[in-house]
Amino acid sequence: MASGGPAAADSEDRGGLRPALAGLTTRGRSFLAAGIAAAVCAFVLGQSDLLRVGFLLAALPLICVAVLYHTRYRVAGSRRLSPSRVPAGSEARVQLRMDNVTRMPTGLLMLQDHVPYVLGPRPRFVLDRVEPGGRREVSYRVRSDLRGRYPLGPLQLRLSDPFGMCELTRSFSAFDTLTVVPRTEPLPPVRLMGESTGHGDGRQRSQALAGDDDVIPRGYRHGDDLRRVHWRSTARYGELMVRREEQPQRARCTVLLDTRRSAYQGSGPDSAFEWAVSGAASALVHLLEHGFAVRLLTDTGDSVPGDGADGYAGATQGAADSAGLLMDTLAVVDHSEGTGLSGAYEILRGGEGLLVAFFGDLDEEQTAVAARMRQRSGIAVAFVLDSTGWTPGPGADSQVEERLRQLREAGWTALAVPSGAALPELWRQAARQRSESAVPGGTTSFSGGWA
Repeated sequence: MASGGPAAADSEDRGGLRPALAGLTTRGRSFLAAGIAAAVCAFVLGQSDLLRVGFLLAALPLICVAVLYHTRYRVAGSRRLSPSRVPAGSEARVQLRMDNVTRMPTGLLMLQDHVPYVLGPRPRFVLDRVEPGGRREVSYRVRSDLRGRYPLGPLQLRLSDPFGMCELTRSFSAFDTLTVVPRTEPLPPVRLMGESTGHGDGRQRSQALAGDDDVIPRGYRHGDDLRRVHWRSTARYGELMVRREEQPQRARCTVLLDTRRSAYQGSGPDSAFEWAVSGAASALVHLLEHGFAVRLLTDTGDSVPGDGADGYAGATQGAADSAGLLMDTLAVVDHSEGTGLSGAYEILRGGEGLLVAFFGDLDEEQTAVAARMRQRSGIAVAFVLDSTGWTPGPGADSQVEERLRQLREAGWTALAVPSGAALPELWRQAARQRSESAVPGGTTSFSGGWA
């Protein structure tokens, strides 16, 4: 990802020579003061030779200021960020390139890039004289344990003349953005009971033609088999119509992330909320890789990717693009101020397929809402954060077990998540619990597996 271009002076630089004069170094100010003093003494003492010396001393820093001022747009810079999306705790490399596009060599350059504090110290580089038409490349690394979107820039260049009389700071206009996404863990390929109905473990085909009364025709396209021409529809519409082919339907999965602030305690990369975000990211990536059409749903009812692609990612675009969209969303997801799960419940509809939920602390009321969600999905799996391990306190054990019992009675495959738990092992436990227990409830439109 490249950015940058010719140096663009900031608003202060465009004010005229005053900012340039403010860039005089200690040496430049000393020469200027000495020249003025010599000139005053020359007038007082009537020494013309001393006046010439004073004029020379004062003119040298002013000439350096003028030269730097009029060549300030002659240096071009660019930044390359690789990669632009990294998991939390991983490094990204930033490469800076400076090009001297003039016919004059530059003096000593100091390069500085602005980065947020969480990415590390502000990088500074000293570049030697750059020949006409030459270039210099430097690089540094950034790393963050906290997910988010972090701006890089603006790039600042500090120019100085060969005599060290003046230094000017220029700001480039280009920015880049580093996206730090949640960590993901590879999940094991386990299966749930029943036949799979989508891509991955199997396929479900929706019959477009179930008889003359149910036929859904479409216009003839070059290359269609003439045996599929539907003559009754052709006569009705006045153009050649053919029967639709059987179309594969992807198995659907909704990953529900509980973001209520009241449901989590603590903060930082090892907090319960960050574990839930990471778990949701791992589940989404895993299911996308195995052919599921997935969506991310939060307790507030916000859904990603939204209304497009029938509300599911991976239905009309590649798994990599869908994963990028979902991970970018999880990179910036934050706590909600809501206190309930009703927003997510209203979004769920019957026949949603697989539902994987990551819950924080549940009280009795929200447990009842979560239990009703099971009626609007096929297989439902819940990971409930165990407050005993994350924030020790009396009575937490009995509350978690009671909540899990209520969810299981409603048909959920529910597991407690203690502090430091590994999601791949919980993933296996969910499959074992699903296979060993008889799930109450009616028939479901999706009885698939994790693949």
